[in-house]
Amino acid sequence: MANLQTLEVPIEGMDCAECTQHVQHAISKLDGVKSVDVLLATEKAIIKLDPDKVDMPAIREAVASTGEYSVPETAPLPQTQPAANFNRQLMTLLAIVFGVVLSIVIAGEWLGMFKFLENLVPFQIGIAIVIAGGWPIFRNVIHATLKRQITSHTLMTIGLIAALAVGEWVTAAIVVVFMRVGEYVENFTTESARRAVKELTASAPQTARVERDDAEAEMEVPITEVGVGEIVTVRPGEKIPVDGEVVSGQATIDQAAITGESMPVEVTIGSHVFAATIAKLGSLRVKTLRIGMDTTFGRVIKMVEEAEANRADVQRFADKFSAYYLPIVAGIAALTFLISRNPLSTAAVLVVACSCSIALATPVAMLASIGGSAKHGLLIKGGKYLEMLARADVVLVDKTGTLTLGQPQITDVIPLNGLPASDILALAASAERYSEHPLAEAVRVAARAQNAQLYEPENFESIPGMGIRAKVNGSLVAVGNRRLIPSADSFPVVKQLEEQGKTLLFLSRENQLAGILAASDTLRLEVPAALAELRVLGIKHIELLTGDNERTASALAEKLGVEYRANLLPENKIEIVKEYQAKGHIVVMIGDGVNDAPALAQSNVGMAMGAAGTDIAIEAAHIALMREDWTLVPEVIRIARRTMGIVKMNLAFTAVYNVVGLTLAAFGILPPVLAAAAQSLPDIGILTNSARLLRQKK
Repeated sequence: MANLQTLEVPIEGMDCAECTQHVQHAISKLDGVKSVDVLLATEKAIIKLDPDKVDMPAIREAVASTGEYSVPETAPLPQTQPAANFNRQLMTLLAIVFGVVLSIVIAGEWLGMFKFLENLVPFQIGIAIVIAGGWPIFRNVIHATLKRQITSHTLMTIGLIAALAVGEWVTAAIVVVFMRVGEYVENFTTESARRAVKELTASAPQTARVERDDAEAEMEVPITEVGVGEIVTVRPGEKIPVDGEVVSGQATIDQAAITGESMPVEVTIGSHVFAATIAKLGSLRVKTLRIGMDTTFGRVIKMVEEAEANRADVQRFADKFSAYYLPIVAGIAALTFLISRNPLSTAAVLVVACSCSIALATPVAMLASIGGSAKHGLLIKGGKYLEMLARADVVLVDKTGTLTLGQPQITDVIPLNGLPASDILALAASAERYSEHPLAEAVRVAARAQNAQLYEPENFESIPGMGIRAKVNGSLVAVGNRRLIPSADSFPVVKQLEEQGKTLLFLSRENQLAGILAASDTLRLEVPAALAELRVLGIKHIELLTGDNERTASALAEKLGVEYRANLLPENKIEIVKEYQAKGHIVVMIGDGVNDAPALAQSNVGMAMGAAGTDIAIEAAHIALMREDWTLVPEVIRIARRTMGIVKMNLAFTAVYNVVGLTLAAFGILPPVLAAAAQSLPDIGILTNSARLLRQKK
């Protein structure tokens, strides 16, 4: 499998976690398939395969062979309207129907009406009623049996056969009714879990107004037909359809779809704007830089859709347990029959067992949490990161662009060895002309403010964790920290500036120290309060990791009341993460996602600050905070703990329900009719409990 490809294949017909296991099993048996993740929330399979050995027709045939699921010929269109109101109405209707039917069943059992029906209607007609009512379920059971698969409906069907064997066709018919009601409840539970993801997808713009041929002529075209470089126009109240750069106009933009922040931002010529954000006031002409799934919003959708593949350990345990649960239930039913010789008690055991609720307990909560968080600017890439975050006890933090605004200003230019301050600034700005480091931008801003003459650098070289080198106006110039220019320590002014908490850049020309530039960055206002919240949440250790010198790092760490390590290269940060992990700690690394990508990837949970529009931040981090707001850090930890609490409640409720239900059924206390009615209750309980995660406050 040298040339592996990844396919995303839509799957129709899945409505429970058990379904995903069947589809995954069918696809994974194909020769040439290396891995497959079947996602319930987005109804698709992500398949890594060798295209020389397996193709789309083979995948379609494998899925169809399950008898229950299929691959559509064309990809389904995105849902354009949220289904929340419809779902609530449907759930209300189901609850009413369930309550009415249950009342009738209880009254009928108490008044003996079922015995009257059995005597009135011939047994053969009763069997026909049972088969007609439950045929969709029975058909799937037959297909699964031919594939040597056991499902929860398999056991319930055996229970029905047991009821029919003793002439209780009315009991069997009522069980069928509740099986169908239970199927609708399971479908609704799954659909509700998908709701947040579908609402997010529905927010994506579908069309754009593009200038073509004549700047005054506008054409509304599907978003897929917009080309990079084309000019799109946006009127007041409209969604911006692409990621791009404003070429004319100004507007107030609501970026809540990306950052979760309700406060609008002002944009004008040169500003970057994002797809799915809304121009509240003003009109814009935007040059297209990215479209569709390549936009920041598109990547957010893709990450949320695929988050289900990163399953938490507790979910993997539930999946494994549900695979063993049905054989255990079959064993309990067999033991019940051997001891009691009562086929109706045996049928009740088979009917009351609810394996779907075990499989749904974790993913429903995870999907609700991840989808709900995405709408508030918290991009979580999977349940396993929520689980890790809930257990985290160490937080490591980068400085520039994370704790600070990342917009340092040059405060001092110190000439050395006779070179004027203006020349030092000009040489430094010229050498840093193409550097992306925040300090380089500060140098360029200072040079522009003094109208310094800049030169085109040659042989530009970036040295990670140290600085840069370049040839400027015929001279070899280096700009960086003391690791790049060790001779800087010999000047007393260096200590004085660093004790003020300033970051220093040293400039050398032809390997001779020529000057010092001091920069000061601004601490984010919300950082002290956010760090205090982390301590309240039980985070035992918070440590500052920075490439700055000892004195600068010490000044900031003392102000914040945290420990620190200074003079670090990117590889040093990775080693520190590994050091804590080796001691058994769960490590959260918080950075800006650019310089800290390796450490973010190594940590148990890498959290990127202000990831909107930043490709590397979204890719490198496990959790991306789409806006630069430290209050989100303790908030996402609270969400993780709340989610895991609800998952544990779901699992505990399901476990207790099944133990009690199986016990009552085995002892003949719970008849098959009430067992069938009760088997839908865990799904309703899980849905109600997990739905609280969809109502997260900003």
